[in-house]
Amino acid sequence: MIRAHVTVAVLLLVAGVVAFDVGAVAKPLNPYTAPPMLALGSGMAAAGAHCAAPPPK
Repeated sequence: MIRAHVTVAVLLLVAGVVAFDVGAVAKPLNPYTAPPMLALGSGMAAAGAHCAAPPPK
């Protein structure tokens, strides 16, 4: 019985966080300015991560 109450409480908490994010915080995405999800073989160089940095000399 206790687990059912905890499960319901967690589901309500998750639903509340999702509702808050969708309703108050999130902005709609602009598909024309978003980076591609997969850029395999596109020729685009990786940027913005430590793996994209040139090796030290």
